[in-house]
Amino acid sequence: MTTETMIGVIGGSGLYEIDGLDNAAWQAIETPWGTPSDEVLTGVLNGVKMAFLPRHGRGHVHSPSTVPYRANIDALKRIGVTDVISVSACGSFRDEMAPGDFVIVDQFIDRTFAREKSFFGTGCVAHVSVAHPTCPRLSDACETAARHADINVHRGGTYLAMEGPQFSTLAESKMYRESWGCDVIGMTNMPEAKLAREAELCYASVAMITDYDSWHPDHGEVDVTEIIKTLMGNANKGRDMVARLPEVLGADRAPCVHGCDRALEFAILTAADKRDPALMAKLDAVAGRVIG
Repeated sequence: MTTETMIGVIGGSGLYEIDGLDNAAWQAIETPWGTPSDEVLTGVLNGVKMAFLPRHGRGHVHSPSTVPYRANIDALKRIGVTDVISVSACGSFRDEMAPGDFVIVDQFIDRTFAREKSFFGTGCVAHVSVAHPTCPRLSDACETAARHADINVHRGGTYLAMEGPQFSTLAESKMYRESWGCDVIGMTNMPEAKLAREAELCYASVAMITDYDSWHPDHGEVDVTEIIKTLMGNANKGRDMVARLPEVLGADRAPCVHGCDRALEFAILTAADKRDPALMAKLDAVAGRVIG
């Protein structure tokens, strides 16, 4: 059975809007998890419904630690988004993944510690699998769209999610690169990817590389001036990639072959008569398919 595609784009540093939307309108979305980072820009692009949420808010008002991740994912789910694409600025641990390149991330190491990471908890316990935290089908679409936009894109990579807001020390950067085998580093894709899985949303992560972090012997410490310069170029590329997604994904959507949209099928462990009514009410959008 097919449903209607609605692409939700969460834009990171430098990407604060989508160009060319028909019937474009900013909407304030109320969620039981608080206020999202900003209003959500909705519209139609090439016959496909789109929603755009600036992760840090317009004007960049949220730090990576204060982004309301649960409210953001709930808001997108609540308005009918089926597929979430994260676009974010990242540092690189690999010579071949150069500033200006894009990486389609497929794995994460989560080093964040100051964020709420789940919709579930006391009163309704649930465990979802994040062994494969991104959706291969949606990642394929992002790769295709990026290549059509003539972007140098790398398929596959491990994203180290750090708390921030400071950049890595040299020792940390070397450890993440050499001992842990990470490919890129950023501050925002966790717990975002975990929450998208709990909300039964397909999720893909596109890392837009701005710098080589501090490990690179020819680049030294991270230079914010250079990052901003690369960031602006990446934002233009990101908008071009996003503009091509409707053509790649299409308006009709079949169930995800990887089961992302059924992640809660057997995840909730708390017996129905033991569930907290207040928490269940908050889960109406995120888990409505399974809790009725």
